[in-house]
Amino acid sequence: MLAHVDWGRREYPASLEAMRRLRAERRRGTIGDTLILVEHPPVVTVGVEGDDGEANTSGLPVIQVERGGKSTYHGPGQLVGYPIVDLDARGRDVRRFVHQLEEMLVHSVAEFGIVAGHVSGRRGVWVDAERKIASIGIAVEQWVTFHGFALNVDIDLAPFSMFHPCGFEGRIMTSIARETGRPVRIEEAKGPVLRAWTAAFGAGGTATEAGNPAAAPSA
Repeated sequence: MLAHVDWGRREYPASLEAMRRLRAERRRGTIGDTLILVEHPPVVTVGVEGDDGEANTSGLPVIQVERGGKSTYHGPGQLVGYPIVDLDARGRDVRRFVHQLEEMLVHSVAEFGIVAGHVSGRRGVWVDAERKIASIGIAVEQWVTFHGFALNVDIDLAPFSMFHPCGFEGRIMTSIARETGRPVRIEEAKGPVLRAWTAAFGAGGTATEAGNPAAAPSA
């Protein structure tokens, strides 16, 4: 059975520790496939393909993590999702899983009237094949996924220009607010994302109390 938990705004290190615990619980089978939604204070994370040298010059906190991809920025106004999914039960197809995450976000932003899609050879979700509205970087351990996606809702895009997010110029980054030309609350994006999550990965999801980190299993 699908589930989701909403941690509200939470520091990245605490979220990382809790996410890793949930991954271990999913491997043991004590929880089902679960999507964590969270918003982080400003931080740069560096994946296994990245180099924190440039990111360190941004003046922002920098944390190296085990996900795929390079450096990216998280901050207020960005909806981050960490799917804890057992791929052992889903054919052990990592590429298919990443494609499903991208499609999930394509359908999410479509509810705002934004036409987005894939770009060959580039991870994430793109508008007009040139503006990146969502980034994806996952890790898989014992066939359970963790880390995930970052959807720019109404985030200050300026920090992306302090380094090369995902190896690109920061100017390529966009958001739901920029594309729609209006302010967008982070809460407005949660409904579309959860509907797309259920459609992509199954029906009958359950949710813990929104905004309560303690409601997440072992978090």
